[in-house]
Amino acid sequence: MKRILYIPFDHLHRNFGVLRDATPADDLVVLVESARMQTDRAWHPIRLFFLISSARHFATSLRSEGFTVEYIKTPTTIEGLISVQEKYGALPIFCAEPSSFLQYQSLKEFGVEFVDNDFFLTPRTMFAQWASTQKSYLMENFYRGQRIRLGILVDGREPLGGAWNFDKENRLPPPKNYTWPEYLEHPSDEIDLDVAAELGISAPTTWATTREGALAQLKYFISEHFPSFGPYEDAMTTENWALHHSLLSPYINNNLLHPSEVIDAALKAFEAGRVPLESCEGFIRQIIGWREYVNGMYWFLGEEYRNENQLGASRKLLPLFTDSSKTEMKCVQESVRGVEDRAWVHHIPRLMVLSNLALLTGVNPQEFLDWMRESFIDASDWVMVPNVIGMGMHADGGLMMTKPYISGGSYISKMSNYCKPCKYDPKDRTGDNACPFTTLYWDFLDRHQETFAANHRMKQQFFGLKRLSDLPELKVRANDVLKKLELGEI
Repeated sequence: MKRILYIPFDHLHRNFGVLRDATPADDLVVLVESARMQTDRAWHPIRLFFLISSARHFATSLRSEGFTVEYIKTPTTIEGLISVQEKYGALPIFCAEPSSFLQYQSLKEFGVEFVDNDFFLTPRTMFAQWASTQKSYLMENFYRGQRIRLGILVDGREPLGGAWNFDKENRLPPPKNYTWPEYLEHPSDEIDLDVAAELGISAPTTWATTREGALAQLKYFISEHFPSFGPYEDAMTTENWALHHSLLSPYINNNLLHPSEVIDAALKAFEAGRVPLESCEGFIRQIIGWREYVNGMYWFLGEEYRNENQLGASRKLLPLFTDSSKTEMKCVQESVRGVEDRAWVHHIPRLMVLSNLALLTGVNPQEFLDWMRESFIDASDWVMVPNVIGMGMHADGGLMMTKPYISGGSYISKMSNYCKPCKYDPKDRTGDNACPFTTLYWDFLDRHQETFAANHRMKQQFFGLKRLSDLPELKVRANDVLKKLELGEI
């Protein structure tokens, strides 16, 4: 053996990262299942199941290829690497650049040598070059450059269909009398059952834990869901927990699937005429636009960015985030229950229900970040820090987003079927039956008038605030809502 190759649990691809030029004759492969990984936070058990079972399956696949693989259970990653060197000698340890600041620093201090992280389509240095030339970090500008650079859905330097995005076409509410296709189930094998037993849960079948299962999920999405993905990507309904969303983010984020493989499959379906441009563009944008942008911003903005709290939010995490029975708001109840049941809800419940409520109520952004980081199956550090601090909580003072993503109950009513059976009315601002989102939306604007007074994108909202005749009553209702939310009574 010439090298030790350390594989983090989110580098599980044979053809990328440190394994891209690996050979069984020269390289010893090491994966470390650390106790710290399981016990340092209140991790969702389904998240732990997915990461651990995927890593164990990956180790098995490498052994079948002829690699010597050490899969080690140890208190910490570094202790695991030390034990390997004690067993095999002081071989140099190589790893693809880790996906978080904390792991990067830990491995660097131990002396691990890094190769480029190619699990993204945009190298970190390339993103930094782009960002350093921007007056503002608009994702749309980055995305358009990506389309041209990668040659995706463009004719030269112009977008196919004459538009760079089709947001207007992709914002339909949930349809009525609609038959949603079934979602693919992934049968459990012996490794899955062993991991689930160790964690004290039943093995979930929503998520695959092998590359074969991830590829099957990709194929199923392309054939059954992709054509209708676009129109309903922002919709929410009690009739189906994921609508036409791909459910591929966990596999792309732990790299059972590489983003290039997903993009290639999507483009082949579009070029074969099986998918309309609106759906294809909306899906492509999530991967080459938002995903690449968020990872780039994570590294560009630096390690201290996670501590931003420009709005001075100090409220403790509300009980309803960790227990869906602590609220009677149907939208929040459904969203939190989805997190409880499968460690996942799609991007609109995350942004316009959960993050919206945390922002409107003034929950401390670091507490909310911790909860999101611990609760979602696809929640890598690079994913959640920019998404929560920048987009969801507007805690960076507008560095990433030009205005906060807030809304009253009207948006949720328009884009879901949650409101009709709910005890709270999205049209009401005051009174016992007023929707907490509607009340808190106007209260938030009132509390932060000075902060956002110069924001031209919010002029219409503040014009509406000035027209309210019941603002004193609304502020009394908002205070009551906030107290009851803290007690889990609303």
